[in-house]
Amino acid sequence: MTTLQPRAAAEPRPASPPARGDRRSWTGWGFIGPFVAVFALVFLAPIAYSVHLSLYRTRLIGGTAFVGLDNYRQALRDDQFWAALGRVSLFLCVQVPIMLGIALLVALALDSGRLYGRNFFRVSVFLPYAVPAVVATLMWGFMYGTRFGLVGDLGDAFGVPLPDPLSPHLVLASIGNIVTWEFAGYNMLIFYSALRVVPHSLYEAAQIDGAGQFRVITAIKLPAIRGALVIATVFSVIGSFQLFNEPSILQPLARNAITTDYTPNYYTYSLSFSGQQHNYSATVAIVMGLITMVIAYAVQLRGMRKGA
Repeated sequence: MTTLQPRAAAEPRPASPPARGDRRSWTGWGFIGPFVAVFALVFLAPIAYSVHLSLYRTRLIGGTAFVGLDNYRQALRDDQFWAALGRVSLFLCVQVPIMLGIALLVALALDSGRLYGRNFFRVSVFLPYAVPAVVATLMWGFMYGTRFGLVGDLGDAFGVPLPDPLSPHLVLASIGNIVTWEFAGYNMLIFYSALRVVPHSLYEAAQIDGAGQFRVITAIKLPAIRGALVIATVFSVIGSFQLFNEPSILQPLARNAITTDYTPNYYTYSLSFSGQQHNYSATVAIVMGLITMVIAYAVQLRGMRKGA
């Protein structure tokens, strides 16, 4: 006769570990979380606040009221804004190619290995970028003076009246000279760094084929640093539309040439801090930001296109 054995108590089953995918997703957010928080605080929040300001208008009677897109319609019909935009567009079309061309020539000369004192020359060209923009503009502004500066002293020394660099017809070119002096070394360093990583096997193959220096530059060096050229161009385009320091600092020295609406950024600053038109100032800033973004993206898209 069989006897029934008592059934052993069921052992507790261990808890299943959390899903591996969930743990990985939270780990990723832990790494990028601080950046996302800072990005939202210092970039997205100011933009959102500017958009909020642009939808309102402060009146003498009635206070601040919601006006929708009226400020944007006003900006599109603002002759001062469009004149300032045309001025920086002309500055962009003339100054940026000159500056990048000088930077590229210097980078190619340094990379050629035939330049005596290459390290000293590289540091000397880059040194103006280390000078603060305010100091550089003041220095050049006083040199431009026809009565107290270098231009005036040269005119007295040679007995010839020289053109006034701070006159209405020449002040934009004078600002372009300052910006070129400041940033040519910075762009040179970008180009030179890109040239240093070009594979030497390409140069050896070109030497075997009997290619000259000009052919090496056009067929090897320039295509190899195309990405650096595009980046420098995009940065220069953005910097041209953001032109503010130089005209604002030179304005006391050239009151008849530089007005408070000389550039879009200077116009925005004047509207906000001198005219107390914070809402319209935010509108102009947003419109200018959109224009800059579209043009910079178009330049990048055109530059990175294959076969361009």
